[in-house]
Amino acid sequence: MLSEHVPGVRSVSVGVWVRHGSAHEPAARMGESHMLEHMVFKGTERRSAHDIALSLEALGGSLDAFTSREHTAFQARVLDSHLPEALDVLADMVRRPLLRDDDLGLEREVVLEEIAQVDDTPDDLVFELHGEGLWQGHAYGHAILGTRETVGALTGDDLRALHDTRYRGRNLVVAATGNVDHDRFLALVSEAFGDLDAGEAPTPAADPAGTRSGRRWVDRESHQLHLVVGREGVSHAHPLRIPLILVSQAFGGGMSSRLFQRIREELGLAYTVFSYQSFYSRSGLVGVYLGTRPGSGERAEEALREEFARISRDSLGADELEQTRMQVKGQIMLSLESTSARLYRLAGSALNGEPWLGLDDLLARVDAVTPDQVAEAARLAFDPDSQYTLLLGPG
Repeated sequence: MLSEHVPGVRSVSVGVWVRHGSAHEPAARMGESHMLEHMVFKGTERRSAHDIALSLEALGGSLDAFTSREHTAFQARVLDSHLPEALDVLADMVRRPLLRDDDLGLEREVVLEEIAQVDDTPDDLVFELHGEGLWQGHAYGHAILGTRETVGALTGDDLRALHDTRYRGRNLVVAATGNVDHDRFLALVSEAFGDLDAGEAPTPAADPAGTRSGRRWVDRESHQLHLVVGREGVSHAHPLRIPLILVSQAFGGGMSSRLFQRIREELGLAYTVFSYQSFYSRSGLVGVYLGTRPGSGERAEEALREEFARISRDSLGADELEQTRMQVKGQIMLSLESTSARLYRLAGSALNGEPWLGLDDLLARVDAVTPDQVAEAARLAFDPDSQYTLLLGPG
């Protein structure tokens, strides 16, 4: 149970995280965590699906959920005076969903539509295909939504068993940020979750056995060619995590980044180009996305490779590093004006087994990154010969 008081706001963001996501699923039940996330909205012992939808919206608040590689999250944002109602709704959903077979049949169709939407959105699908190929069967490459086949095979018994074993005390993190009093919040959480069984300890994701490099082209009719170039990165606890964030920001994190200036401004080969990174408990991922017209694919890929080689060889100059350091610190400070962003950071400290850092301590960690660490991160992340490239579009 964690809370952070944010002066000057009249709202509270509150959430419940379950330490279970797509990386914990066997391949035959891919999409199970995401389906369970959907199913808790279909009704509880005390509320119908409509009651759940209306419960906080009628108060001017919002209710949402998402499934990630290693967690499932349920969250609400409400006026501070409505925190008890929000926490009651979240606890009801997490603890007492009905998980009826009849509801599963209907919600399965909704998820199949969600999968179809990804299939019809190439700039989403290319990331799914890249992850599947890069991780060579490891669950980090599983589709969070699942596949038509695995979702079609899920049963009510599967979901009820997952809920019974994983939606338990040891696997939950409950957090709130905003105009919240910690002692009052503890009392509300104790009332809502205090009698919940501890359950089994969370099962860690397996260590990846290795990743793929090379190049794959998936032929598909489209007006654009979509490229993802990436490789295995580092875990959330790795000492190169913050240096890698700095390198990735300089490489493709905004309009002033190297990729934006070279690929878009200088060569006019793309409207969208950016770098990204994900940090998991056992590993991570770092990569670049680019969308270009099919006739420009060869030139764009060649320019990407040149930029990969340049940054992995030369790293960042002193001025570029200091400019990037200021960018990242500014983004951190601006993000903390959002209670939702603060909530994710607060819960993340518990989910990742790290001490919570105040803003000054966090900024100090960014300032402490050395040029040698940045150079090491650049060599690790952007060596052109270690990348796995996935191209989706006309062959």
